[in-house]
Amino acid sequence: MAQSLTGNNYSNHTMTLNGQGQVTATPDLAVIRLGVQTSGYDLTQIQSENAQIIQRIIQSLSQAGIADIKTIQYKIDKLYEYKDGNRIDKGYSVRNILEIRTNDIYQAGDIIDTAVNMGSNVVESISFELSEPELYYQYALNMAVENAIQKAKSISTNLHQKLNPIPIRIIESGSSPIPMQQFQREAAATPIVPGQLKIEASISADFLYA
Repeated sequence: MAQSLTGNNYSNHTMTLNGQGQVTATPDLAVIRLGVQTSGYDLTQIQSENAQIIQRIIQSLSQAGIADIKTIQYKIDKLYEYKDGNRIDKGYSVRNILEIRTNDIYQAGDIIDTAVNMGSNVVESISFELSEPELYYQYALNMAVENAIQKAKSISTNLHQKLNPIPIRIIESGSSPIPMQQFQREAAATPIVPGQLKIEASISADFLYA
């Protein structure tokens, strides 16, 4: 990690140090993205078919107590196939994707099984997240500041210099995005284990020593 000792004179020296902090947390939010894709030559028909299946999925999930359901994608594509340089009309594709959120992360498998049983043929992803990520980031940020302070104390002791342990400036260098654990589900009743998430923060801090 980069660190530097700079100063204009011997009575006013500064040291600039980097600090890192990291915490781990158990996710408390499952986000599932799934839906239905239909295709055919009659656009009105495949739209209707798609809508009926989506409605069955929503009703079944609602009956199971899942309330946070929303549409995140509705897409109609014209399909073509090329043969011997000629474009052949293959009809249309209708794709309707729902996003389902639940605080019962171990319910994710049952949600997918229910949707698949009702006709879902697209399961895009399952992600496990934190409902309050900023809280954990603040912990990591405080750890980063403390890390920089401990470095400053160690350096000043080694140089036999008097240190002001309170930084005169702190710059938040950035944070790592909270990873979303992604899973692809291939078969019903496959266990899904969320694991742990890591949240990181880094800062740059200036200290005065004499």
